[in-house]
Amino acid sequence: MKDSITANWKKNMAFEVEVAGHKIMIDATDKVGGENKGPQPKPFMLVALGGCTAMDVISILTKMRVELDDFSVRVEGELTEEHPKHFDKMKVIYEFTGKNLPMEKLKKAIDLSEKRYCGVSESYRKAMELSSEIIVHES
Repeated sequence: MKDSITANWKKNMAFEVEVAGHKIMIDATDKVGGENKGPQPKPFMLVALGGCTAMDVISILTKMRVELDDFSVRVEGELTEEHPKHFDKMKVIYEFTGKNLPMEKLKKAIDLSEKRYCGVSESYRKAMELSSEIIVHES
């Protein structure tokens, strides 16, 4: 199986990226010749990890019949100071809201995502330090 994207140059530092039939504008800040018409490319690494694990966790919890009132995933990345600047750490914060949520099931769903199902986690784990945190709000 193979995935690919196409980045079409629009002007200056702006590119329209096509991903599976969806178009996303990426750009740079004016400090480096861009016009800030879209996000810069590097944060999409955070999007990939957050989206991958969020979809896994919600799918697993649905199968476990855990009912949530709300769920979100935040990913924080730390960049190196030296060039080429790259992420050397990422932290995933899983935030759940619901009534009497079973912590053991939440932990199991996250563990399954991080260690078995999320291919992004698997790739990133080989390149940087990954950590996670669980926050639960009672509704």
